[in-house]
Amino acid sequence: MLVDAADNYYGMGIIKYIENAGYSRIDYLVATHPHADHIGSMAYVVRNFDVRSIMMPKVETGTVQYESLLKAIENKKLKIKNGRAGVNIVKTDDFTADVIAPDTFDANDLNNCSLVIKLTCGKRSFLLTGDAGKGVLNGAKDLQSDVLKAGHHGSKTSLSRSLLEKISPDITVISCGKNNDYGHPHKEVLEMLADAHSTVYRTDKDKTVIISTDGNTLTVSTDNPSIVRDKK
Repeated sequence: MLVDAADNYYGMGIIKYIENAGYSRIDYLVATHPHADHIGSMAYVVRNFDVRSIMMPKVETGTVQYESLLKAIENKKLKIKNGRAGVNIVKTDDFTADVIAPDTFDANDLNNCSLVIKLTCGKRSFLLTGDAGKGVLNGAKDLQSDVLKAGHHGSKTSLSRSLLEKISPDITVISCGKNNDYGHPHKEVLEMLADAHSTVYRTDKDKTVIISTDGNTLTVSTDNPSIVRDKK
């Protein structure tokens, strides 16, 4: 499964990364929402890789990146599955991926159209929140997760203390650019995570963050030595 595909010009790098990891196809491609920094390279991935299915929220925008993605999907004769709360993406004996929010979509706020996805592998769970705001996340059920991929690049619009208490993540990953113009991650978010004793990894500092699990242990690797976390 590939969730989102960065801004333009990263498509080749994404494909090479997947191939180097030993995979030759994407069974489930998910676009959380149609902002350029989440789907910018997705058309390239669809055109140049073996993609079996794609899920997106039922919301449209008129950007070049979005139109290019639709064209690539059409040319590959793929059908878009509409994601929303309650939709299952995949379910096996020991792994599930479910969309837990949102219930409704407002095209005037594409961030809040983000598909919020919960992955469960054995006893471990991961929450992927796209750019969803606090209101969307507060409306979701079953938020508790071991790993949180922080919403909206660590923006204060996507996290509150009450929400963090519901999620209760041991580990939080923040995807943000170095010295970005938005001040992400916001100071308030970092303070909340510190108070909650959630270990934070940031792509602007840690670069690639890989979290793997066997269903029991979580292993985190970055440019720093691997850290094994075994929560009973």
